Amino acid sequence: MKTILPILLLFVFACKTTQPVAADDITAIRSILTQQQKAWSENDLEGFMSGYWQSEELTYFSRGKITKGWQTTLANYKRNYPSKKETGELNFEIANITKINNDAYWVMGSYFLTREVGDANGTFMIIFKRINGEWKIIGDSSC
Repeated sequence: MKTILPILLLFVFACKTTQPVAADDITAIRSILTQQQKAWSENDLEGFMSGYWQSEELTYFSRGKITKGWQTTLANYKRNYPSKKETGELNFEIANITKINNDAYWVMGSYFLTREVGDANGTFMIIFKRINGEWKIIGDSSC
């Protein structure tokens, strides 16, 4: 009995400590998404892109095309959303944040753009990965 109690306590403690970590991860991911909404709505595309992995391996899929690279993705955003009239105000509605493993989550949701040039909305699925201790979007599929 004396040897079982410490093992049982260790097991209970280990189980309890895993939950707050997942909650902290989700809070950090939601914070990045909130920062992205704010940056986009201020026509700060560089600020919006700070949530993405600054790598040539960043993958973006939309309208049947795959785009690779952080700089290419930023250039596309700048070309397609050159002013506040096009960026408008961005709001996300998060449907699901699901853990893939300790260092990755996928997020599904909808986006809503309220703009002078006409409103737009659609859906997205993004993959967050913990890279060097920071959560970054490594893959984005939007339509």
